[in-house]
Amino acid sequence: MRKPNENHPLAGTRILIGRARHQVASLSASLRGLGAAIIEIPFIEIQRPKSYQPLDDALKNIKSYDWLILTSANGVEAMWQRVRKLRITRQNLKHLRIAAIGPATKAAIVKHGLKVKMVPEEYVAESVVKGLRDKIKGKRVVLVRAKVARDVIPEELRKAGAQVDVVEAYETVVPDKSRSRLRMLMKSSRRPHIVTFTSSSTAKNFAELIGEARDGIQNDVQFASIGPVTSATLRELQMPVAIEAREFTMGGLIRAIVLARYAQTAL
Repeated sequence: MRKPNENHPLAGTRILIGRARHQVASLSASLRGLGAAIIEIPFIEIQRPKSYQPLDDALKNIKSYDWLILTSANGVEAMWQRVRKLRITRQNLKHLRIAAIGPATKAAIVKHGLKVKMVPEEYVAESVVKGLRDKIKGKRVVLVRAKVARDVIPEELRKAGAQVDVVEAYETVVPDKSRSRLRMLMKSSRRPHIVTFTSSSTAKNFAELIGEARDGIQNDVQFASIGPVTSATLRELQMPVAIEAREFTMGGLIRAIVLARYAQTAL
């Protein structure tokens, strides 16, 4: 890698981004603006759930809930599609106190004309629980999320006295078309210096897509994680974390990559 310069600190750095196709543009553009050469191969694909019935039932009875918790921008958009389909108005949702796991999720909610009551100090499930624990005793809570997700929020809020309904708005799957592309890339002379992971799902899917080939890449490919939960998943998969964001956002991940780049050249 070349020595970084102030305007393009990531010049000469190849970075692989595995976000879903509809989400990759902003992160790619930001890293390209810093001089990085970007490779886009999705590790994750967003699909509709097998049935919308649980989500639709919750939305039809939304007046009975006190709190709505959303844990991703994907969840917001999937829920809003059903809101439109069922012809539910914003007025029907105005009574809700809404919790968003982080700024990207909050922005997706606000875009649809709703106010967000709570965003946790840290953008992980444990911090959501910490922020809500004293507010939800005796309250009805609906958590809209992916099919496969950690159960920290519903379990802990139930312990705190809330009645929590969990509904699936979408599911994440492994994009099979990425398998051969990823394996060919990792065998080539153009394989990335850095691979980014923005969720535990991207980490698990990367491991599945690349298979045993991952054992041969860890000496010269660095894994960059958006936060401690994703990092823990990577380590469970025997993929060492070289870079971890201090703020668990895309901006935090970019800053961590730039800082790591400077640190490497200072050695």
